[in-house]
Amino acid sequence: MGAIPASVKTSMSSQERSAVPSIDEASTEEAAPSNDGLMPNRMVIFVGLFSLILLLATALVSVTFRHFAGITGWTSLVIPPLLTLGFVPAMLLGFRRRNAAITALYRLSATALAFLNFALIAALVCWIACGITTLLGTSLNSRLLAFSLYGLAVVVTAYGLINAYWIRTTRATVALPNLPPTWRGRTLALVSDVHLGNVRGNAFVRRIVSRLNALKPDAVLLAGDMFDGAEVDLKTVAQSWEKLAAPQGAYFATGNHDEFSDRSKFITALTRAGVRVLHNEKLDLSGGLQLIGVHDGEAGEPVRFRKILERLSIAHDRASILLTHQPSNLTIPEAAGVSLQVSGHTHGGQFWPWTHVVSRVHGRFAYGLNRLNSLQVLTSSGVGTWGPPIRVGTRSEIVLIRLEAETAS
Repeated sequence: MGAIPASVKTSMSSQERSAVPSIDEASTEEAAPSNDGLMPNRMVIFVGLFSLILLLATALVSVTFRHFAGITGWTSLVIPPLLTLGFVPAMLLGFRRRNAAITALYRLSATALAFLNFALIAALVCWIACGITTLLGTSLNSRLLAFSLYGLAVVVTAYGLINAYWIRTTRATVALPNLPPTWRGRTLALVSDVHLGNVRGNAFVRRIVSRLNALKPDAVLLAGDMFDGAEVDLKTVAQSWEKLAAPQGAYFATGNHDEFSDRSKFITALTRAGVRVLHNEKLDLSGGLQLIGVHDGEAGEPVRFRKILERLSIAHDRASILLTHQPSNLTIPEAAGVSLQVSGHTHGGQFWPWTHVVSRVHGRFAYGLNRLNSLQVLTSSGVGTWGPPIRVGTRSEIVLIRLEAETAS
């Protein structure tokens, strides 16, 4: 891919262009502040609460298994908390440095965290079954119950690891009003939430680029969270995008994980690899399709988000696509006349039962193609994972979008 296609032009006047923040304008009104890590107070609260929850959950899982399976010895009480609680220091250390020990600790503890999710369900079922049999006055083979349920938790965790590694292609047809004739029947690929860091690295990017080249989309939209927040070899992982062969290029706007630290280092690496970073701006792709990109830091604040879209003067007589990380504040792009918003962030919940939690938070916009009045919203479950590297009830995906003209009803 290398250079940005000459057919792509910035659809802004010189006055408008100067008003749009670049990565060098972090102090302006519209630019999100660069943070050297998360805010200390928020981090302390998060670490404390999260560690407490992990400790209590692990204790319940361990004590339950010992009780029902008749296991004795200190290892069943000490080792599980050490494994799961290792996730927090591994995550925090990963924000600052990168080495094999941190990577190994993160992967081990993240996998243990995945198992903890299902083992906790197994523990609760054990106690519920015990209560029911006590009320009914019947006997219970507690050892068989414990080994069966905890064994099932192991199997589901293993399935989740494999399922998360398997990248699928999801195809969607989107009909847009006022779609330029030259874009009818053409395709875009949506890639979100790669989460390069301690679990996934350059080999994962190469797989994604290889799949994209096989799909042959006209353009690739990268909807944020390219990076996990942990230290990575930026030059190596970014260079893999140079092999992308999309005629109209690749376009990127940051996600929340890309902004855990100074986002400029990630943006610079991708730019050098030929990815066009959209700094809260609008482009006209070849053929007249409007493409808008807004970074997550700005899109997350309604007033700033509204000002950016108003400044860009989106033409309503031509179809427009907004690339932004989260499917939130949707009334703002709807009011601005955006035809289609493409996002990620939700992971679809990633694994059960969090799939239901995400559906409660984001409603119908948690996944798939949905509509808010004149605005269509396409949310991908993402191609990578965060935290536990598993998927149960969701899948890792690249979304291939076929554009069609919306016909009058």
